[in-house]
Amino acid sequence: MLKKHLLALAALTSAGFLPMAQADDAVDNRWYVAPFGTFLHAGGERSSNDGWGGGMGFGKMIDEHFNVELKGFYQYAGGDNGSKKWNMSGGTADVQYYFFREKLSPYTVLGIGGMSSNRGYGDDAGIIGEAGAGFTYELHDNFLIRSDVRYRYNNNFGSNDPSSKEFHDMTVNLGFVIPLGAKPTAAKFEVPVAPAPTPVPDCSTLDSDADGVNDCEDRCPGTMSGSKVDNQGCPISLELKGVNFKYNSAELTFEAMGILDAVATNLINYPQKDDIEVRGHTSSEGTDSYNMKLSQRRSQSVVDYLTSKDVTNRLYARGYGESQPIADNSTEEGRSQNRRVELIWTGNQ
Repeated sequence: MLKKHLLALAALTSAGFLPMAQADDAVDNRWYVAPFGTFLHAGGERSSNDGWGGGMGFGKMIDEHFNVELKGFYQYAGGDNGSKKWNMSGGTADVQYYFFREKLSPYTVLGIGGMSSNRGYGDDAGIIGEAGAGFTYELHDNFLIRSDVRYRYNNNFGSNDPSSKEFHDMTVNLGFVIPLGAKPTAAKFEVPVAPAPTPVPDCSTLDSDADGVNDCEDRCPGTMSGSKVDNQGCPISLELKGVNFKYNSAELTFEAMGILDAVATNLINYPQKDDIEVRGHTSSEGTDSYNMKLSQRRSQSVVDYLTSKDVTNRLYARGYGESQPIADNSTEEGRSQNRRVELIWTGNQ
């Protein structure tokens, strides 16, 4: 069910009905500090020259559009005499509205607060209201340049001097914003993609048991290594190379027992339990009658050993003497090849 919902959501996204979430969609709600400098254009009512000042703001980004900020400031405007020199200090609570948040982000601002004005012979306390517009320019996730221009209304309601009662000033502020902490990012929404199915190898190109018959046609997989097989991959015979006996005896050598241990393990693990004839062969040395009896005893010795190792196939011992040579008995090399033991799967003959 979850997979169906994800696929449906992916279809809506690709069709344009739903936007893909991007990393910059995360809400930036960090706190920040904002030092600034100010150019003051004093209103005509002050009868003073323009001045300068500065201050510090401390604020928080609320969402994509709004900041709230508290700021304090000091400003000075000079004049020709003491009555035209103003020392002004105060603070405002601001609300900034950002049209969008990008590298260059324009905004408007409204603020309300209080200010103390001093002309050298007393302080006048009053309220101020500010309105303006500005922008920020992001140089780094934690450093932005900020500037705005504001109209400021100042009403010194406690003053008894009508000439210092009400003023209209303009301020131009330039500073920077330092957000505190890492800029948040949103993980991109990605529709999970089902892994590609693992390709199934072509059985006609495989021969898992290395018997010369590909896996498509092999009806007897897992054939013992070295076995001769038919055209369907089923075992016909296996020469037990290295299975030797002590001289003129049916007693297995130590090395032969090690080889038969491995043969027994393979026969136990092999799923097909066909009957097996264990054939013994000799070279032409000695009489034919003697060789026939010796080969019978040797094949029986192999049967007894495999049975003792829990091989469950039916095993039949049969000696062939020197009647089935595979090499020239006139050479020692040929005679050595003729002295052998074979397993013959009787069901596959």
